[in-house]
Amino acid sequence: MNFKAVAVVILWAVYLYGLFLDIVRYRSARNPIPQNVADVYDRDTYLKWKAYHGEKVRFGIFSTAAGFVIDLVLILTDAYAAFARLFPDQVWWQLFAVMLLSALATLPLIPFSWYDTMHIEERYGFNRTSGKTFVGDQIKQFILNLLLMVGLASLVMGLHKSFGDWLIVAFAVFATLFALFITFLFPFFSRIFNKFTPLPDGELKEGITALLEKNGYKVRAIQVMDASRRSTKSNAYFTGFGKMKTIVLYDTLVAAMTTDEILAVFAHEMGHGLHKDTLKNQALTFLQMLALGLLAWATLRYPEIFRSFGFEGVNYGFAVLLILSVEFALVSPLFGLVMSWFSRRAEYRADAQAVKEGYGAALVSALKKLAKENFSDLSPSPILVALEYSHPTLSQRIEAIEAFSGEAASRTIQG
Repeated sequence: MNFKAVAVVILWAVYLYGLFLDIVRYRSARNPIPQNVADVYDRDTYLKWKAYHGEKVRFGIFSTAAGFVIDLVLILTDAYAAFARLFPDQVWWQLFAVMLLSALATLPLIPFSWYDTMHIEERYGFNRTSGKTFVGDQIKQFILNLLLMVGLASLVMGLHKSFGDWLIVAFAVFATLFALFITFLFPFFSRIFNKFTPLPDGELKEGITALLEKNGYKVRAIQVMDASRRSTKSNAYFTGFGKMKTIVLYDTLVAAMTTDEILAVFAHEMGHGLHKDTLKNQALTFLQMLALGLLAWATLRYPEIFRSFGFEGVNYGFAVLLILSVEFALVSPLFGLVMSWFSRRAEYRADAQAVKEGYGAALVSALKKLAKENFSDLSPSPILVALEYSHPTLSQRIEAIEAFSGEAASRTIQG
C-alpha cells in the first residue's frame, strides 16, 4: 500500500472539510438576528461586526491554506526523514529532530498571526498587544509547544517499549494523566504570559467567596489577570482540583461588569462543579485517548509506513505527527460532534444553577455583555453549532434561562 498517498488524500479531506466549515461560517453573517438578542449590537456596531467577522473568516481561510501547503510539502518531499538524518542515529534524537522540524514549520505562519493581531484586531479596536509583547509570546509559545510535543512523543516511545501491544490501554491511562497534569500546570503556564494581582477586598470579593463557600467550595485565592495588555475581550475561569479553587478574573471583565453580573458568571461556573462536568469531560477524554492509543498501536506495528516517508524504520516523533495530523484528524469531527453535544447540555445545567442562586437576570445581562465585548456571532448556522460549538448560542441560552426562571418563580409561588 502507498501509505504516503493515503496520508495526502486524508490531509486534503481534512483541509476541505475545514474549508467547508469556514464557508458556512462566512455565510452565517447573512442569517437574521434572533429577537431576544437583537439589542446586543446597535446598527453601527452590527455593521462593524459583519465587517470584522467577514475579514477574520477570509483571513483564516488564507492562513489555513498556507499552513496546509507547508504540511503538504513536508510530507511529499520526505523532509522529516531528511532532517532527522542530520541528527545522531539514536531513537530519542530521531524523535527530537522530527518534533523540532514540526515546530520550525510553524515559524512561517508567524507573519499571519502578526497581521491578525496587529492589523485586524487593531483595526476593530480589540488589540492592546505591543510589538515587544507579541514577539515575547511567540518565543514562549515556540518553546512550550516544542517541549510538550517532545514530551508526548517520548511518552509514546516509553509506553510502546514497555507495554508493546498493551499500548492502547497504557496510552489512554498515561495520556489522560498527562492531560490532567497539563491542566494542573495551566496556572503556572499562564504566569509566563500574564501578571496576576489579588482582587482587592470589597463587595465583589466577599460575594464570590460567600457564593462558593455556601455550596461547599473553599476559595484559595481570587486573582485579576492583566488580559488588557493584549485584548479588550473578557473572560473568567476556575483552576484547581476538587473543592479548593483559585478564581481568575480578566481585568477587562472586572471593568465591564457589575458585581451581580460577575457573581452570575461564577454561579454558572460553580454549576459545572456541582454537576461534576469536569469529571464527565475526563471520561470522554479517556475515550478519545483510547482511540489515539489504538491508532498509535496500529501505526507502530508497521515499519513500512515510516519507510514510505523516507525513514529506515519507526520514528516515534513522526508517528505522533501522523496520528494527530492525519489519522485522528480524519475521525475527530465525530468525537467533536459527541463532545460538543455533551458540553452544550452541561452549559444549560450550569445556567440553571445561576438561576437557582437568584442570578438569572444578571446572567442574561452578563452573557450579552460578553457577546458584545467578544464580538460573538449571534446567529451561527445550526450545522456549525452541532459540529463545533461547546456552548449553545446566546439566543438559545437566554430562552433556556427565561424558562428556568419561570419554573423557579412557579415553584416559589406554589411553595
